[in-house]
Amino acid sequence: MPKGMATISQSFFFILPFLLYSRLDIASSAPSCGPVVANDVDRIQFALNLEFLEADFFLHGALGEGLDQVAPELVRSGPPPIGARKANLDDLERRIIEEFGYQEVGHLRAITSAVEGLPRPQLDLSPQNFEKIFNQAIGQDLKPPMDPYLNTVNYLLASYVIPYVGLVGYVGTIPSLTSSSSLSLVASLLGVESGQDAVIRALLYKRECEIVEPYNITVAEFTRGISNLRNQLGMCGVKDEGVIVLDPQSGAENKTDSNILSADANSLSYARQPQEILRIVYGTGNESQPGGFLPKGGIGKIAQGYLNS
Repeated sequence: MPKGMATISQSFFFILPFLLYSRLDIASSAPSCGPVVANDVDRIQFALNLEFLEADFFLHGALGEGLDQVAPELVRSGPPPIGARKANLDDLERRIIEEFGYQEVGHLRAITSAVEGLPRPQLDLSPQNFEKIFNQAIGQDLKPPMDPYLNTVNYLLASYVIPYVGLVGYVGTIPSLTSSSSLSLVASLLGVESGQDAVIRALLYKRECEIVEPYNITVAEFTRGISNLRNQLGMCGVKDEGVIVLDPQSGAENKTDSNILSADANSLSYARQPQEILRIVYGTGNESQPGGFLPKGGIGKIAQGYLNS
């Protein structure tokens, strides 16, 4: 366990998935974990859900304005995000997040140059939505509610919630793509998404022992709780880990408790399928039940197919 002033015990994080199970609305039937039946266009359009989410979260966090101001042509008359705002960031982190935001603009442009663009879905980036995520991740109602825009640490933890989901989604998509142009596009998107996630995780790892005020919970424990929550919602096994693992046997080559890059026993990236992604971003554990970041559901044939099933 990392050094620091943490008061939450290892046993708490052992029972956390069971606590979460009782709090979340999880589909009762056996979850689907295999590849969906879809063509390249549908798979790439599905990625727009995460790219829109990341673009508006990063742009608003760094600049106080989003796609409607920076690249309105990409929005295609989609509704403005709920609750997005400028974060109170230190200068270094603000410049990093600003760069990430502009990178997401490029991603959206690249995708909509390759396939037909879609209107931005309704996004919920409000403090209240993040509050629910943090509460579920920690297994208690945090008092006062944790505001992702309040300071740098809170915003980095909120950022930890998002890019990794897109990263593992691209890893899961690539084996099902059939054309070289699709493979090239998604591989290029994955390269930058993985870089963004690595930077966020490294910034949090540097703060691993820091107490997130006023909760008396360390940064490392927050990342572990968020990762546990995503595993619980995804419903397809462990594909996510915090920036510190409790047992070095779970680290790289069974030798480290650092976990700056989340990976399997061979240090290969985990993969998730679209239905897993929807369960996580909806926050419901059910790909047919919208909520969370996409309160009205995702866009594209894959997401809409689940809503209509």
